[in-house]
Amino acid sequence: MQVEQIETGALIPYVNNSRTHSDEQVMQVASSIKEFGFTNPILIDGDGGIIAGHGRLMAAKKLGLTNIPCIRLGHLSEAQKKAYVIADNQLALNSGWDLDILKVEMERLGELDFDIELLGFDDGFIDNLFDDDGELYADGIKGQMASDFGFAPFTVFNARDGGWQKRKQYWLSMGIKSELGRDIDITVASKSINRGNDEGGSVFDPVLCEIGYEWFSPKGGLILDPFAGGSVRGIVAAKCGRQYIGNDLRVEQIEANRDQASQICIDDEIMPAWTTGDSCNIKAIVGDIKADAIFSCPPYADLEVYSDAPEDISNMGYNEFISAYRKIIAESFDLLADNSFAVWVVGEVRDKRGNYLNFIGDTVQAFKDAGFHYYNEAILVTPVGSLPLRAGKTMKASRKLGKTHQNILVFVKGDGKKAAQRCGDIEINIEDTEIDGALT
Repeated sequence: MQVEQIETGALIPYVNNSRTHSDEQVMQVASSIKEFGFTNPILIDGDGGIIAGHGRLMAAKKLGLTNIPCIRLGHLSEAQKKAYVIADNQLALNSGWDLDILKVEMERLGELDFDIELLGFDDGFIDNLFDDDGELYADGIKGQMASDFGFAPFTVFNARDGGWQKRKQYWLSMGIKSELGRDIDITVASKSINRGNDEGGSVFDPVLCEIGYEWFSPKGGLILDPFAGGSVRGIVAAKCGRQYIGNDLRVEQIEANRDQASQICIDDEIMPAWTTGDSCNIKAIVGDIKADAIFSCPPYADLEVYSDAPEDISNMGYNEFISAYRKIIAESFDLLADNSFAVWVVGEVRDKRGNYLNFIGDTVQAFKDAGFHYYNEAILVTPVGSLPLRAGKTMKASRKLGKTHQNILVFVKGDGKKAAQRCGDIEINIEDTEIDGALT
């Protein structure tokens, strides 16, 4: 059968076509045509009447196509044409999916950065296929996502989720108390960001830390943390079988960290290490090392002021802060092995007039200027805590939204695929989490 190019205006829709086409479905067809080309000709009778392809014609008109490929089926009788209109639609509906194979193929397309929305599945089907726990609810088949990655490797991490909270309690049950070492008063410049705890100051989420290590660093590798703060990241590193060296300006904080680690990590093969000093000189402080990953959470400008020391960047004006901040990132780049990742946890902050400083943008630019490639970004949705008590007032007074997230930025030094190969297999299992002080 010969394919003909026929003007769209010359085609006649079948008046009794029982197949409906929503605007959304027509847009999906149009997107498919735009991506793949018009690969499925419209079937018409000898007079240009459409037998199959009404949706494709509607999509072609949306795209402004004036000529489209058609195949004439002039040999069909009236009865055969009516029957074909129905059968062409219903026969496709009678097929099913091997969900395991479909999931694997869609995962591969995702790895190739292909937009799977072009495949035509609705969001509900995809959500069920790739749910947060790796379950294939469509037919009850157990998936592999949870066992392979711990949590779904999507760009939104939900720290409010019950599974996340259970894992967090598991970590805290070991006796991690990141607030220790903060005997001084930490000045919190703004309460609008949900990082803090009732003790004062911010506490790093150990689950996020665990994910960052397991996904972006090799087992036994060395983690460099130029803004160490509390004990969380060092202790989690030891429990995950990673070496860790964190630097912080405050001696009392480092002493508290070491004291906690001596109690919690006493049976671990690797003990975390901390150094003290100004991270603008991080290369001189930590010595001749080659880290296998960087993982840190810097001061959010002057949102929290940790000391009155002149070299404490949280105590600087924003321009001076950014200058020192860029130097620390550049020196950290030099200490990182080639083909390795850097995970940076940041949040936006406001100036004295309430306007955002673009700290996240400045962070990305600092990493790029240092030689990194911008590789991943994600959002950590944090528990709301006492935010509802404040959000209403600030919304009425200034139209400011209550912040309930942090930004996770991932950079790579070198080649991303080679860096992933260096990381090796992901060994994280949260399915049988028990709050018993032993990593499952």
